[in-house]
Amino acid sequence: MGSNEHDERGFFGEQPVPPVKSGPAPDKPHYLGHRERLRERFSGAEDALADYELLELLLFRLIPRADTKPVAKALLARFGTLAEVLGAPASLLQEVKGVGASVALDLKVIAAAAKRMARGEISGREVLSSWAQVLDYCRASMAFEEREQFRILFLDKKNALIADEVQQTGTVDHTPVYPREVIKRALELSATAIILVHNHPSGDPTPSRADIDMTRTIIDTAKPLGISVHDHIIIGRKGFASMKGLALI
Repeated sequence: MGSNEHDERGFFGEQPVPPVKSGPAPDKPHYLGHRERLRERFSGAEDALADYELLELLLFRLIPRADTKPVAKALLARFGTLAEVLGAPASLLQEVKGVGASVALDLKVIAAAAKRMARGEISGREVLSSWAQVLDYCRASMAFEEREQFRILFLDKKNALIADEVQQTGTVDHTPVYPREVIKRALELSATAIILVHNHPSGDPTPSRADIDMTRTIIDTAKPLGISVHDHIIIGRKGFASMKGLALI
């Protein structure tokens, strides 16, 4: 990265401080008291904060010497929710006034940490009894991707997670899936069950005819080898769809 003029954190937080002149002390910026009050509210009850306020708290650290409320509200106006802000590509984040390359990168680091936390909730645990956490993890990992991804959760005989892998990445509306490759990888990992997951970048998680046919082909290929397909979950910005829950498999 070049000079500080290209880094909004440097612009607000790292500029040289001019010499202090004699006379009355200048008024403190209005946002300092607001920051302290917001920190106190978070410490007392973090769930009491609205999305824009929690986003403000994050931006306090990223843009230390500026009023971050307008930036937080602009991000939410552009992307909709805090989850969508963190899931947005860095290039789109930078289109919002007040967000440069450094802050966009920092927000993506926070998003990556959130994904790791969500994965930790299901790692090594009996997945079918932690279904809400599985859905949270899949949504955090895939809901805001710009291209389709086909992900597989590989489970052992106790339905504990062995591995979580993105097998294919496709276009905005299609991902090539090869049933033999899915089963081959399950055998390599000694998995006895799998959960299929893919996203719809359009936002609508409704299964397509191709999704249903592909899933049934994988089920038919896996069954003779003693591998169960517990479900195929489709993730979208507007929610998720379970093929098992919809009685499609």
